[in-house]
Amino acid sequence: MRDSTDMVHLGRDGWLFLTGGTNRVRQQYRASLPVAWRLWRWRRLIEARTATAAALGVRAFHVVVPEKLSIYDDRLDGLPLDPALSPARRLGARLARSPAARAWIDLVGPLRAARDAEPPLYLRTDTHWSQEGCRLAYGEIMRALGAVPPPDLATRPFHDHDGVLDLGAKLDPPRRETMRVYEVQRDAVRTYANPLVEAHEARGTAADLHVGAHVVFRNDSPAADPRTLMLFGDSCSHFHPIFLTGLLAESFRELHFVWSASLDWSYVERVRPHLLLVEVAERFLARVPTDRFDVAAEGARGVEGREREI
Repeated sequence: MRDSTDMVHLGRDGWLFLTGGTNRVRQQYRASLPVAWRLWRWRRLIEARTATAAALGVRAFHVVVPEKLSIYDDRLDGLPLDPALSPARRLGARLARSPAARAWIDLVGPLRAARDAEPPLYLRTDTHWSQEGCRLAYGEIMRALGAVPPPDLATRPFHDHDGVLDLGAKLDPPRRETMRVYEVQRDAVRTYANPLVEAHEARGTAADLHVGAHVVFRNDSPAADPRTLMLFGDSCSHFHPIFLTGLLAESFRELHFVWSASLDWSYVERVRPHLLLVEVAERFLARVPTDRFDVAAEGARGVEGREREI
């Protein structure tokens, strides 16, 4: 078996790690001036976001989903890398001395503390966390938001899915893995999906959709937290209720999810959620957002093509 690109490191016991790609993941674990400058800009951005949200009466929080490199460095099998130089860990240390310290939700510490648990917190052949890792992070997020998880989430039904995941697909031959998927959605109802989501779902290409996806869930269960939460995130949240989006939709009266690392402040101001949560995968710290995202404009992408098909 061989790695077909320079993007994937084959670690111990079948663990695969993303090391390359457009975000140059491994290079982010270096004590270099460009990385330090970028993390300083991220700290300033989070401080500015926290202040802007507060002026709107909104409590803002930021959470970075660590790379597997930051958590399972004990399974790298010879790859020289210092986990202490994790971008998420360094950004958290900078924010600990910042006025926005309370806006930061650390996941590196809790995930590393539980990394020997079974089942594992990440998928062996994928860049994403497992359902167990996501649930652990969800618990940390709920605690930071001052919310209580529904008591029966762990009893929701599940199914096992066998397939080739994103890192496994880069090997020759491809490597398969079985992942457990919990069907957490029960009380939450999706009340809105933007035209971009609807167009991809109608074409059967929802798996290809990323930035610009926008959905809203409503949860009228008396057990739901009565507040509205707005979540800007990526595939670790997802517009399908499979990761953080699904867990949080089952927990709050209303959840707005936008797939974007950049914020749309006009949308935040229009909705005025009680809570604003920004989730970003650690590798995406390679780019500092501009916060000039336009939810409505992005949501209209691809609609014209779908109308032509119809």
